[in-house]
Amino acid sequence: MIIKKLTLMLLCSFYLFSQSLWARSLAPETVAGATTVTTKRAKSLMNQGVIFVDVRGIKYYADEHIQWAVHLDVKSTLTEASLLKVVPKHKPVVFYCNGEWCKASSIASQKAVAWGWTKVFYYRGGIPEWEKANLPLE
Repeated sequence: MIIKKLTLMLLCSFYLFSQSLWARSLAPETVAGATTVTTKRAKSLMNQGVIFVDVRGIKYYADEHIQWAVHLDVKSTLTEASLLKVVPKHKPVVFYCNGEWCKASSIASQKAVAWGWTKVFYYRGGIPEWEKANLPLE
């Protein structure tokens, strides 16, 4: 009985430790099949009418988001079908989240590429870089 409890405690500790490491590590600089963009390029894409997808949780999106961005939470509402309702596979799309410490936009970009989107833009700088450049938020 004691060994089972110790084993369970160790497994729980390992899980919590691994989750905290995941949350604290930097997002990748590139995503295979996607184009990583700077804030300047992201703004240019916005000016061209490209769809921006905010993949953060709904609370973050409700607090503030890039002007005209659509919300699809990478953990719950981002699916191939939901993305297809927002943007056709042959059209460009920009994914962003909370900057270099947020992996959600890289995960969303990977998913979109795997699902067949051909013009995927990964905006790694996300909200922090957008704000720093004094660009429009809602």
